[in-house]
Amino acid sequence: KQGEYDVKVQGVEISPNPIARGQPATFSIAATTGAAIDGGKLVIEVSYFGWHIHSETHDLCDETSCPVSTGDFVVSHSQVLPGYTPPGPYSLKMKMFNANKRELTCIGFDFSIGFASSVSDS
Repeated sequence: KQGEYDVKVQGVEISPNPIARGQPATFSIAATTGAAIDGGKLVIEVSYFGWHIHSETHDLCDETSCPVSTGDFVVSHSQVLPGYTPPGPYSLKMKMFNANKRELTCIGFDFSIGFASSVSDS
């Protein structure tokens, strides 16, 4: 849903898709801003079958170059999901706040974790 946010999200890329347990997964969010951003926070919430299972907060400047100048930019977050992560459908909600704790954007998207494991049987 597009609200009246300072930051407009243009797209989300998930690599690999579906995500493999025990392997690095990268979420890249393409966005544009009408005003420079000196810093702030990203708050990420993950749900599994609609149940909230995980929250984390990151420094915006760890996920993109700061200061963010007016125009297009990309927020990229990578992490390894543990091998015991259950496969299936997930949803992620991300809010971006500036240094003054003003909400700049809120996006949500779905992703899936495949049944494949990083352990080979060979």
